[in-house]
Amino acid sequence: MNSGYALNPYVRDSAAPPIPLAGQWGARFEASPDKPLLNLAQGVPGSPPPLELQKKLADAAAEPATTSYGALQGEEGLRQALAKDVNGVYGTDNAGEEQKVTVDDIVITAGCNLAFYASMLALARPGDEIILPSPSYFNHAMSLDQLGLTLVPLRCRPPTFLPSVDGCAALITPRTKAVILVTPNNPTGAIYPPGLLKQFAELAAEKKIALVMDETYRDFLEGRPHNLFAESSWRRYLIHLFSFSKSYAIPGHRLGAIIATQPFLRSVYKLMDCIQTCPPRPAQQAIQWAVEAMRPWREATRDELAQRQRVFKELLEDVEGWEVVCGGAYFAYVKHPFAGVPSELVARRLGERVGVVVLPGTFFSPPFENVDEDRYIRFAVANVSEETLRLIPARLEELNKLWPTLKA
Repeated sequence: MNSGYALNPYVRDSAAPPIPLAGQWGARFEASPDKPLLNLAQGVPGSPPPLELQKKLADAAAEPATTSYGALQGEEGLRQALAKDVNGVYGTDNAGEEQKVTVDDIVITAGCNLAFYASMLALARPGDEIILPSPSYFNHAMSLDQLGLTLVPLRCRPPTFLPSVDGCAALITPRTKAVILVTPNNPTGAIYPPGLLKQFAELAAEKKIALVMDETYRDFLEGRPHNLFAESSWRRYLIHLFSFSKSYAIPGHRLGAIIATQPFLRSVYKLMDCIQTCPPRPAQQAIQWAVEAMRPWREATRDELAQRQRVFKELLEDVEGWEVVCGGAYFAYVKHPFAGVPSELVARRLGERVGVVVLPGTFFSPPFENVDEDRYIRFAVANVSEETLRLIPARLEELNKLWPTLKA
């Protein structure tokens, strides 16, 4: 039944969440103990956090003080811990004082998606333009559509899927408010080199637009992700977004962060008062402890995911027509062998016919002009064990054999 009142067309006409659709494909597969469903669709930690963190979360939730309202910008203890962590990871400890991230540069949010949404609200109004490299994280595109902002895609080409600085510069207009970069990337797994990020930073500073960098997966890199904090006047242009969900395996506890200059954060404070009030307090208390205490665990997880990436790439080398073109952190971007067939059809048949649930490239891109550009599928290798990854080649070979018998 239609409602008797009008809906916001920006929200009504935005894309539907894609993960449930992929789940429907998997639900049609007749799984068995000998042939289980293999779900590599959603980017989610494949195992829970260490027991000690689970206990810290439980203990914090049992404290009466954490049931009351907290600080609008997040607990100071967590912001101090994050500032120290960022300064260490990005090498500002040896830079000038003005380079260092402080507690006043940080706002804690209920997840990184909220950090992104609030940042877009604070930056732009309907009709303004945001440059977003494509393929892109679907929630970013959905958010821009819901806010009435004009998404300007910056097409990233295989095999590297790296965005072009010159291509970006050509897209900037007087209505451009920001360029968004996600590194390591979702969905492609591409890791943007520090030199490329420096070029984007220089472009943003020159054009007086924001460079919004979502570094949700930065803890799965070995070494310094980039030098922007340490070697540039980062407060002039940078809005840094972070998620605790992946690094600490707590996506259900919804905790993220924004790092930026005070004038921008003052606008964010107003938004937070209306759409969040305060971030979850038990999770903040537990993660304050975990930032330093869980560093060895995070490093071990990083190494484990790097090993999975290597294994998965090697496994697919023996499957005719399937190729890991790009990969890093949580994701591998895989080219399928069926020329002239859109990725969504291939992903649907993977789920329904051979029990491998993945997300097609069409979920991450504007419509393709040429169907042969739509040959890529995202596999979330962090979701499953190496043992499970080793089951994938046989399923892909099975689909290869089935394909000629399947109707379009």
